[in-house]
Amino acid sequence: MESNQDTLLFRFASKSLKYFLLVLVGIAIAYVLSSGLGILQIIPILLYLLQQFLLPLGIILLCLITTAVIIESLR
Repeated sequence: MESNQDTLLFRFASKSLKYFLLVLVGIAIAYVLSSGLGILQIIPILLYLLQQFLLPLGIILLCLITTAVIIESLR
């Protein structure tokens, strides 16, 4: 294997980070639009999603990225 190729773990971590950040941007847009248009019933749903699903997923993703960076630096 050539030294300039990324490992499978690093590619998976970077794609996961990309889609995680896209989800966060989508939630931010939904929050701004709902508060701007006066549809305030969606805000507790968005906060529930952030607390129950995205926070643990973000922590797992952070650990995955850390592991990928350590493995890449040892290579």
